[in-house]
Amino acid sequence: MNYKKPFLPAEFRRRVHNVKGRMEQAGLDLLICQDPANMAWLTGYDAWSFYTPQAVLVHLQLDMPIWVGRPVDINGAHVTTNLPDANIVSLSDELVHHPELHPYDELCDLIKSHRWGSDRIGVELDAHYYTARAHQHLVRGLPDAKFADSRGLVNWARLIKSEAELVYMREAGQIVSHTMREAIANLKPGVPQFEVAAQVYASQIRGIDGIYGDYTSLCPLIQAGENTNAPHLTWTDKPLPTSGLVLLELAAARRHYHAPLTRTIHIGKSPEEIKRLATVIVEGGDAALEMAKPGVVVEEVNAVWQNILNRNGYTKKGRSGYSIGINFPPDWGERTASIRTGDRTVLQAGMCFHFQSGVRLDGFGAAISESFVVTEKGGERLADVDRELIVVD
Repeated sequence: MNYKKPFLPAEFRRRVHNVKGRMEQAGLDLLICQDPANMAWLTGYDAWSFYTPQAVLVHLQLDMPIWVGRPVDINGAHVTTNLPDANIVSLSDELVHHPELHPYDELCDLIKSHRWGSDRIGVELDAHYYTARAHQHLVRGLPDAKFADSRGLVNWARLIKSEAELVYMREAGQIVSHTMREAIANLKPGVPQFEVAAQVYASQIRGIDGIYGDYTSLCPLIQAGENTNAPHLTWTDKPLPTSGLVLLELAAARRHYHAPLTRTIHIGKSPEEIKRLATVIVEGGDAALEMAKPGVVVEEVNAVWQNILNRNGYTKKGRSGYSIGINFPPDWGERTASIRTGDRTVLQAGMCFHFQSGVRLDGFGAAISESFVVTEKGGERLADVDRELIVVD
């Protein structure tokens, strides 16, 4: 078999055991996961099939999860997971995009065949691909079940990375460093923005030193000139200016483990107000990374960053970062801990975050962000691109 699985079976057994413990605490017998990152984390399943109904079932009575999906994806489940044949189940393809029926009608039949029809069932109400219609068919097909929102149960189980996972996080950091440097080298007056994005895609996938990259959960984000205060814009065919700001936010993914990174670049001589903002962002980010040690409460990391901004006359509304790890489109955040006021999550070694230090003013914005791992010495940067306002001629 040519496919190299990312982890040994013992890693998945540990994860399932962890999730079962959380299920017992939450009062759940059965957990239905449709988030592709949670499916992959629990079983290793890896295919671009998340646009149609599929799921991984974890039950307290079973040693291993059950994967269910389309017949066309059965072989993909056999290739990418260590699940036994009996735990890989297909749903009728004719139910996909059916005007009245739904693949989850057969999922209900499967659950009832195991005598789980009256169980306490957790579902991922906030998962991107768990649709309202899927939930409607589950509730209708299992009238005796007691449904509850799992409230990101598996997402929270993913928060502390194992040493095996950190290998991929650090490799993603190597790739994103190389990708960002190549992108910056391509920033020249007159170059169309789409050419910059095309180079980013090539660099992300080619990787570095024989370590290739996966597709990332978000596309490269590029803003130039007056649009640098609008952080989620993508590329256009507009050429880069002869003088002005460019913001690049991009990531690399290694076996779907993500390391995002943002840098602010100025083409030509930079105005003093931009230099000053960049200097303050770097100072605040350095202080936040130094603070990010086990035992520190997440909002304390945000506070030290905000204090430096405020002392220099700047403010940042909203969160300043979020947890990262394995993920699939459309988001590289884990949707758990956020670096912001009110988040009382206690940092532990092995947690990974994207410290998104963007500050947007009326006329322009700047960001010099870092992905990091929580360690006893503080936040270990995953990338090694210079932390400064980068000026190109």
